[in-house]
Amino acid sequence: MNTLRLQGLIFSVVALTTAVLSVVWMPLNPQHELWLASLLIVLLGVPHGALDPIFAQTLHSIKSRLSWTIFVLFYVFFAALVVVIWWFVPTLFLLIFLSISVLHFSGDLAASASFLSRFFYAGAVIVLPAALHAVELDRLFSLLAGPSAAAWVLAALQFMAWPWLAALAWVVVKNARHDRFLALEVLAVGVLALCASPLLAFSIFFCFMHSPRHILRAHIYAGMSLRGLARVTIMPMFAVLVMAAAGWYGLPDAPIDERVLQLMFVALAALTVPHMMLVERVRLTG
Repeated sequence: MNTLRLQGLIFSVVALTTAVLSVVWMPLNPQHELWLASLLIVLLGVPHGALDPIFAQTLHSIKSRLSWTIFVLFYVFFAALVVVIWWFVPTLFLLIFLSISVLHFSGDLAASASFLSRFFYAGAVIVLPAALHAVELDRLFSLLAGPSAAAWVLAALQFMAWPWLAALAWVVVKNARHDRFLALEVLAVGVLALCASPLLAFSIFFCFMHSPRHILRAHIYAGMSLRGLARVTIMPMFAVLVMAAAGWYGLPDAPIDERVLQLMFVALAALTVPHMMLVERVRLTG
């Protein structure tokens, strides 16, 4: 079994276990769930984006201090642009965040996966929570874009949820014939998104599927050891934490739980845009 398949198997076990526990046990205290999700995302989720210098150096032949400075300025510019959109047009921000999430997550699956398999897999963690967890999803969207935007986005997702689940089941059955590992990954994402709370489901998916898969592929792409990759992440992670600390004081006055949620998802969206500009170019060009 290769490393990527082993990672997918580990994710599937974690996801299915989380889904089962979410059904048979009482839900986590919302505050405990928030801090658990925050800890997972900071420690296991965000570091995969800190590997972007590897892709930038390869794609753009960045070597000099000046070229690195230009790259960082462009990276920060696009991240800041997302924050500005959230501040002034939160509805547009929410739509952008959900759309780019589906596009970006679609790259997780093996190269052999079809377009439809990627599409329904990537959208599952966004769409399926609306089927059984509309109240929690409405709260999350309201904190990011306001109640009115949250209401119509949630209504659209609820309309899509059960047909999406049926399509996902078709994807699982279709892929089970020739790639059981891929089918298991799609099944695990669907069950997790349907059964666990939206915040917990997203955190488990992001930290145990999307992030480690990206790290393993970066390891293969760059031909570096995992220790070498860890060294690459030190400076970018430090910069992200400094900017997050600065951003904390720029958030509107609100209860601490609401501010943590806003900071976490706005920061993820802001970093995802320049991150995708690098990673998707590598993926789409093979």
